Amino acid sequence: MMMEAPRMVFMCLLILATFQQVVVSDEHQPLSKVAIHNIISELDQNAYVKANPSVLGLKGQNTEWVTLQYYNPKPTMDDWIGVFSPANFSASTCPAENQFTSPPLFCSSAPIKYQYANFSSPNYKKSGKGYLKLQLINQRSDFSFALFTGGLTNPKLVTVSNKVSFSNPNAPVYPRLAQGKTWDEMTVTWTSGYGINEAEAFVEWGPKGGKLIQSPAGTLTFDRNTMCGAPARTVGWRDPGFIHTGFLKELWPNKVYIYKLGHKLFNGTIIWSEQYQFKSPPFPGQNSVQRVVIFGDMGKAEADGSNEYNNFQPGSLNTTKQIIQDLKDIDIVFHIGDLCYANGYLSQWDQFTAQIEPIASAVPYMTASGNHERDWPGSGSFYGSMDSGGECGVLAQSMFYVPAENREKFWYSIDYGMFRFCIAHTELDWRKGTEQYEFIEKCLSTVDRQKQPWLIFLAHRVLGYSSAGFYAAEGSFEEPMGREDLQVLWQKYKVDIAFYGHVHNYERTCPIYQNICTNKEKNNYIGNLNGTIHVVVGGGGASLAEFAPINTKWSIFKDHDFGFVKLTAFDHSNLLFEYKKSSDGQVYDSFKISRDYRDILACNVDGCSPTTLAT
Repeated sequence: MMMEAPRMVFMCLLILATFQQVVVSDEHQPLSKVAIHNIISELDQNAYVKANPSVLGLKGQNTEWVTLQYYNPKPTMDDWIGVFSPANFSASTCPAENQFTSPPLFCSSAPIKYQYANFSSPNYKKSGKGYLKLQLINQRSDFSFALFTGGLTNPKLVTVSNKVSFSNPNAPVYPRLAQGKTWDEMTVTWTSGYGINEAEAFVEWGPKGGKLIQSPAGTLTFDRNTMCGAPARTVGWRDPGFIHTGFLKELWPNKVYIYKLGHKLFNGTIIWSEQYQFKSPPFPGQNSVQRVVIFGDMGKAEADGSNEYNNFQPGSLNTTKQIIQDLKDIDIVFHIGDLCYANGYLSQWDQFTAQIEPIASAVPYMTASGNHERDWPGSGSFYGSMDSGGECGVLAQSMFYVPAENREKFWYSIDYGMFRFCIAHTELDWRKGTEQYEFIEKCLSTVDRQKQPWLIFLAHRVLGYSSAGFYAAEGSFEEPMGREDLQVLWQKYKVDIAFYGHVHNYERTCPIYQNICTNKEKNNYIGNLNGTIHVVVGGGGASLAEFAPINTKWSIFKDHDFGFVKLTAFDHSNLLFEYKKSSDGQVYDSFKISRDYRDILACNVDGCSPTTLAT
């Protein structure tokens, strides 16, 4: 029988997988609920899973829907379908593990997604028959669909489908733009299955309607040994393929460019992506309308409803959708940490980059590092948690380009027209006397406010102010040691707005310094703010955080919902701030700042330049 060979392969692999180490369940990652180490084989010759179509992407698509039809002679309400890629459940020896888990004898990969068998089939329990429509993205390998009984905690393999694959699983996919180290440089990063021994990676680009040139791209990858611990080193490991970055230099300001990703095989064949376009950044100080979107903690979600756990990332797709709908009026995006919550399940990074592709392929998608990207015990992170799932920053540093001097440190600055953005890395020490503190002061102090009047600070954890319940319990309404050193810099260099994620809600403060509001206005600021407005915008998509039942004097607006912020600089004197809900894209909080250059120069508390009576 056609299914007999695959069944025997799976039986062998899964018997080996029963020796797999136990991985502690992660409340943020639904794939962690699948107890791979408990899988046993109970293959039933009468059961089946049929997947159609078997070949995807025949017209160049990198996202396709697959229809499953399945039957289990002994159905239960806990039956589920797991999507595995590679189709043969990657099984290979593992390196020795860390002190937090027992050394495994073998590794077996977790599924890339799952769904309960009765999700689309309410009569499944009676008939044993069901169907599902699942969305697949091109991830450099083939797929199979396995039917399990016994729930997620005690899974028993019943049957496995035929294999499904994209026509070219190695194709270049999911471009991510980012501003380079100078204002006139754009970088484009993408993923493929082509290494340097198979093809030369490049970008073909140029002004729309003009001459195109080809620029070479660098190629990086990493292996399992680069991961710091489980599950990234074990059940969450999946080959990341190859990550390429091209540098498009000497751009003319505010000009539309087109580009394509290419791989020239050594037989002369060129594999192309589809064509994309972007608008180049404005010259620093340029007086033109400039629009910025900022949010944190979005995560990823599945359009087919799979992988849902505790409703953890219900706002993610809505946030993505609203930004896409407004994309023609957006110039640059900042996602300030907790990007996709892969938490050691590497397949989810592909899922995330596919989700944001319509955004990241068209405007610079700048990232900051959060606890779910970086933190791991003994890895040099400021916090000793296991929030990264063993990734310890490697995925965030590799999948996205940032113009940092050292991408492991992940702090950097961006000059975008009338804006200066200073991006901090809260998972490394930021306190006075550290290298990062010196960077922050240099970033804030070197901006020419006559040309770039809008000075913005961004970080993941709340180094300023938040009414979140867990921060209120600390007694300081901030990340411990958060603002004690930095508030002096914010005040001295007159930072306009500081943005944070980490807390999954929205909150805006008054202009504030040392817990005191420095301006009584709430929506129409004219002249010197005398302090910094602090904004928590961590409602990008991950499950919402509760506010403390305390009303502080400095908190102007709170919203327990998903959303993002849009800044619009009309000129050197007028800035519009808008908070939009992800559910409908409407504005629910806003303010304006109107001022002249002399207002920035004006003296404020602890922010006065020395003077002399001499003439």
